[in-house]
Amino acid sequence: MRTCVALIGAALLACYTMPALAVEELAWGDLVPPEARDVMGSPQPTHDLSALADTLSDEEFGDPAVQVEPAAPVVAELNGREVKLPGYIVPLGINDDGVVNEFLLVPYFGACIHVPPPPSNQTVYVQSETGIKLEALYQPFWITGSMQVEAVESDLANAGYKIANASIEPYTY
Repeated sequence: MRTCVALIGAALLACYTMPALAVEELAWGDLVPPEARDVMGSPQPTHDLSALADTLSDEEFGDPAVQVEPAAPVVAELNGREVKLPGYIVPLGINDDGVVNEFLLVPYFGACIHVPPPPSNQTVYVQSETGIKLEALYQPFWITGSMQVEAVESDLANAGYKIANASIEPYTY
């Protein structure tokens, strides 16, 4: 009996002292493989909305309906990692209450709508149970969840990554 109690105690101690799954905070550059970083050009994030007009007039963006790189290389090692990534929401699904619960996460404001979609390795397909109110989409958000390296196609753009059951919180600088 003592041995059984000791084993149970050791098992419980191991459970409580094991580190929880760490959430890795990513930057958008982390989604591009090192060997492709010098080759791929992508628009830099625009967080200052007062500079948006200048950004949108930049000729490097081209046709807003054409994705820059729809099958860009991805970082396979990110598959299954718990991550936290900041970005802007491009709605794909809106429920009857005006809540967006299916969207593309992109690194800069206006992507897929006013400027061409970023490369697929700079686009994350996200699903969230809680979602976000449609009127709040002008601000950036932190998206947290399990990253899947998975190609997802939508009418707006292809994504190289997916996060299902994501949590959403406002981005703070």
